[in-house]
Amino acid sequence: MTPGQTSDAGQSGEAGGAGEAADAGEAGRAARQSGGPARAGEAGNPGEAGSTAGGSRDAGEAAVAAGKSGTAGAAGSAGKPGKKEVRRLERVIIRFAGDSGDGMQLTGDRFTSETASFGNDLSTLPNFPAEIRAPAGTLPGVSSFQLHFADHDILTPGDAPNVLVAMNPAALKANIGDVPRGGEVIVNTDEFAKRSMAKVGYDSDPLEDGSLDGYRVHRVPLTTLTVEALKDFGLTRKEAERSKNMFALGLLSWMYHRPTEGTENFLRRKFAKKPQIAEANVAAFRAGWNFGETTEDFAVSYEVAPAASAFPAGTYRNISGNLALSYGLIAAAHQAGLPLFLGSYPITPASDILHELSKHKNFGVRTFQAEDEIAGIGAALGAAFGGSLAVTTTSGPGVALKSETIGLAVSLELPLLIVDIQRGGPSTGLPTKTEQADLLQAMYGRNGEAPVPIVAPSTPADCFDAALEAARIALAYRTPVFLLSDGYLANGSEPWRIPDTDDLPDVSVAFATGPNHTLADGTEVFWPYKRDPETLARPWAVPGTPGLEHRIGGIEKQDGTGNISYDPANHDFMVRTRQAKVDGIDVPEVHVDDPDGEARLLVLGWGSTYGPITAAVRRLRRDGERIAQAHLRHLNPLPANLGEVLKRYDKVVIPEMNLGQLATLVRARYLVDAHSHTQINGMPFKAEQLAAALKQAMHTTHSAHTTQSAHAARTTQPADTAGAAQASRTARTSQAAARPHQAKEAIDG
Repeated sequence: MTPGQTSDAGQSGEAGGAGEAADAGEAGRAARQSGGPARAGEAGNPGEAGSTAGGSRDAGEAAVAAGKSGTAGAAGSAGKPGKKEVRRLERVIIRFAGDSGDGMQLTGDRFTSETASFGNDLSTLPNFPAEIRAPAGTLPGVSSFQLHFADHDILTPGDAPNVLVAMNPAALKANIGDVPRGGEVIVNTDEFAKRSMAKVGYDSDPLEDGSLDGYRVHRVPLTTLTVEALKDFGLTRKEAERSKNMFALGLLSWMYHRPTEGTENFLRRKFAKKPQIAEANVAAFRAGWNFGETTEDFAVSYEVAPAASAFPAGTYRNISGNLALSYGLIAAAHQAGLPLFLGSYPITPASDILHELSKHKNFGVRTFQAEDEIAGIGAALGAAFGGSLAVTTTSGPGVALKSETIGLAVSLELPLLIVDIQRGGPSTGLPTKTEQADLLQAMYGRNGEAPVPIVAPSTPADCFDAALEAARIALAYRTPVFLLSDGYLANGSEPWRIPDTDDLPDVSVAFATGPNHTLADGTEVFWPYKRDPETLARPWAVPGTPGLEHRIGGIEKQDGTGNISYDPANHDFMVRTRQAKVDGIDVPEVHVDDPDGEARLLVLGWGSTYGPITAAVRRLRRDGERIAQAHLRHLNPLPANLGEVLKRYDKVVIPEMNLGQLATLVRARYLVDAHSHTQINGMPFKAEQLAAALKQAMHTTHSAHTTQSAHAARTTQPADTAGAAQASRTARTSQAAARPHQAKEAIDG
């Protein structure tokens, strides 16, 4: 197992509470618009808990006492004067950050689940180290989880957190630069010892030297308060300290009026075999809630109403991209009436699909964890030959190892889904960071002419539909299909409307059952490469079917019979036929979002850039700018109307998390001067930065258009139409030559 492949344990290795590691893979509850526990604005005098909240120590004692009394929110429930202020917000961005053993992924995941159940729209961005357990207290060991939730439709995890929860000096130093001035910072003061601060390069205590004066800093001894809250549970101090993430979760749940019942039930289920640990975590969670209620340091709590208008009617749940993709594969197999087989080798960030599908044997799913990437896809291709909906999952390094077998699948013309959850490269690269740099590998990364269709989801929830679409193409056209997701989609989450099974597409396929060709002498035979005239798909014959014995393999086949053939003309015909089959796949036309039809600039995207691009376009339109947007799901073949769409605009900008791979394909295919805006830092685009780059590109386009029109007007005389035409052509040619330089200044500058 390579270093990039060991990091799957890095997610599940996050400490989730006292005495045991957390599982960061739990996600989702059916979304319902339900209220939380007793809210701060409805509470009575915080002092009713038994202490005047004059400081963290006193408030902590009050919180512990209140937590022992029953449920979160018990403090100050008498309804007397002394209510805390409650402010209504439209949206909030919170980032939990700490050591990779502090349980930040679990903390963020639980806050997300309760936010989904409350009915907010949301988007998340987990960010964790690649190492199983990075050195404690170091910058490389910082793990964070960002959540953006709102009372309206949102598209991204947010550019910058309004609230940062920093569990140690490393977390503070790694993340404070992203927090805007005036933002709230909650700091675990117990961890700010001289040694831990020196380890990350702090020469002085940032809590005392004035460097945080521009922020609203809340100094909370999280570790001390957690240990105090759990002193009656008979735990060692080290075991008790592990629950400090639950204390922090309780505090943030109070601040934003999140429901608590779901988290308490989750903790009791998770630690069902260790009831003492379960109740300790629940107590820490309640103590955090009641600390917020009793301390004077948190004088305000916040409400973010459910996003009722953002969602069509239906039943919703929070879902991550990998989970949605897993469900999509199960649904595709069900709709096709086929067993689902996954042949895979663990690799970040694709392993969660293997983990999830292994839980669903009751749906006819069979999972095989192979000894390496080559064995995984070999088994999957064998399952396809045997009549299963076959899948193999991997990331970029694994695709390189699977390339020969993908080429074999092209030659065999069997349905096979290759799920590539892209990550930073090359080689093992950045295992836990996101990138879109496998497009050209998926397109051309095989020997010979071996065309493969490519489908790319745009959001975590869209991974479900993309899986169904990839299966449709594979089954209907008898071809391997690439499904290109990435780490941002795989680990991120958003609300997902659970579809009605009656609304799912029919992707059923008929196997060959008898002879399909008659020879000149009248003999009926089975030809494995006799094609459907509409799809050019060859028949799919399950091995063992009487009379349908046939030969397939990697050596070139004779058209129709499938016999081995070295004939030059036959090879030319088979190569062109396989290409024509992919080129002829029925894909929807690309939709262009251009409200008034007067935009001069088109932003073209694919995959996970959908959220940041759409958010940036919305910002520009709010500022009165005219800008068009189109997003591609099908990358091979491209939509039939894409060329016509591209030529309608003066400039096309393609944001990508690579060095311009789609732009390269678009320029070559359509001879359009498409400009790249690229980013390959392992993180998704920020909407604000993208909006600024697009605005500059728009103004460059507008300025060029104005200059061109003025020049044409000066050089055109009414009686000399030929001269006018020549002047116009000259102006256009001159302007076209200048565009690459202008694009560099506008987009990359």
